[in-house]
Order: sequence, then structure tokens, then C-alpha cells
Amino acid sequence: MQNGPAVRRRKLGAELRTLRTSAGLTSGEAARLVGWHQSKVSRIETGASGVKPADVRLLLDAYEVRDGQLRELLLMLAGSEETGDRDRWWHAYRGVLPPTYRDFISLESQASAMRTLETTVVPGLLQTPEYARAVTRAAVKDLDDERLDTLVEVRLARQDVLRTNPPLRLSAVLDEAVLRREVGGPEVMARQLERLTEAARLPQVRLQVLPFGAGAHVGLTGPFVIFSFPSTSDLDVVVLDQLTSSLYLERKEDLMAYSEAFDTLRMHALSPEETLDYIAGIGDGA
Repeated sequence: MQNGPAVRRRKLGAELRTLRTSAGLTSGEAARLVGWHQSKVSRIETGASGVKPADVRLLLDAYEVRDGQLRELLLMLAGSEETGDRDRWWHAYRGVLPPTYRDFISLESQASAMRTLETTVVPGLLQTPEYARAVTRAAVKDLDDERLDTLVEVRLARQDVLRTNPPLRLSAVLDEAVLRREVGGPEVMARQLERLTEAARLPQVRLQVLPFGAGAHVGLTGPFVIFSFPSTSDLDVVVLDQLTSSLYLERKEDLMAYSEAFDTLRMHALSPEETLDYIAGIGDGA
């Protein structure tokens, strides 16, 4: 388990090492091409030290990497602020958002797909403003109104990833408790259920409910998110959200375990069509 920035350095380094090898270069030869000492290339590839976007660009040019999407993704991992508004809007909130949250948003903004299990609250990308306000006020202690407004604003801004071209593909499994928990009061929950129904009809969203009747399941250990990225699966990452921080899992064994767990949850959950009927029934008081 690593925190967000460490995972990003390791993943960036591993990808750069793969690209160097594909280019038929040793680390020493790569260093000479860009005018560095060989040890700098090694530190970057092992994730032992950070790397500036300009240095990543030098290496990509030396390795003759022309894939624009891959270059953009690797520059994002290096912390580039030159890869478009979609990638940097949250920097305006740098003084409000903790580093782990900023890193999560950064990954979310660049991911091509997101799989998530939620056992307690509606996923942030599908929350209404009123629901987001109620959840944030309950989760963050001693919030003044101005900071609360800002955090809700960020939550809603994140939802733009579902409207970009191409949009993020979201597959979400919700425990029935998410739908039954009355967050913000009856009116807020009624509108939130309507929002889930609207979202479930979007082509880029696959929503499934895991009913209480499914009994014990692998998701009882807690919610998780799996981000997948374009161009390479080696950058995929699992995120486990904690009360005060987030943990990132990058090992292939972890990715496989959580991917298999998500597939199992989907099999035990209601189909997307059945989910729409189930949400409607809860909304009607069933």
C-alpha cells in the first residue's frame, strides 16, 4: 500500500523503463541522450525520486514515443499543468483540498474507466448538490459554510468527467444500504434516487444494486474504486478510501483480486434493468 504520489512515481517510472527497453536502450545510453547521469534515470525508473514534466518529455522524445494519449497520461502522472483544463481545474482549490483528495481527482480526471463498490453513500460522481452537502457536513468536522460550499463545488465539478468526450465509463455496484440510508432527509433522498435513475440511463454508466437478499458478499470488507487508464493497463490502480486518507494498491496481485471481487459482486447484484425497477420501488416506499 502506498499513498497517491508514491504510486504515481512508481507507475510512471515503470512505464518509462518499459518504453526505454522497447526503444532498445540501456539506462546509460538513455542518460547520455538527454545529458544526464545514469543514476538519475535509475532513480526515476524505480520511483525513488520525483521527475519534472519537462524531464519526462525529454525521455519520451529520446524514446521516440509519438502516442499523444500516452504522452499526455505520463505527463499527468508527473504532475504536468500543461495537459489541458480537464487535468488541472482542481489546482484552484489547492488550499482547501488535502493532497490525497487532489491526487484522487487527478487520477479520476485521466482515467478511461472506473469501477466502484459503495456500501454506505452514493458515489460522488452521482450525487445531487443537496446530498453532497449533507454527506460532506457529516463527514468533515467543524466545517464553516464557506468551506462546505467549496467542497460541494468540487464534488460537483468532478462530475464533468461523465460529460467529456470521451466520457469516463462508470460501473458502480451499490449496496442496498446506500439507497435506504436517509441522508439529508426524505426530500433530499427522493431527489437523489431520481438522479440515480437518470444516471443509470446514460450509456457511459452501468449501475447495479446489491440487495439485502443477496446475503453476505465479498464487498462487506468495505468500498473500493478501481481506475483504468487508456493506452496501458499497467497504470491501473485500486483506491481504498479511509477516514483521513486514501490508500492506493498497485501490485498486479491486488488489481487482480479486486477486479475478480468486482466481477463477483456484479454477478450477485441485480441487472441494470432490475436496478431501475428496484430504485423506483424504494422511491415509492417499498
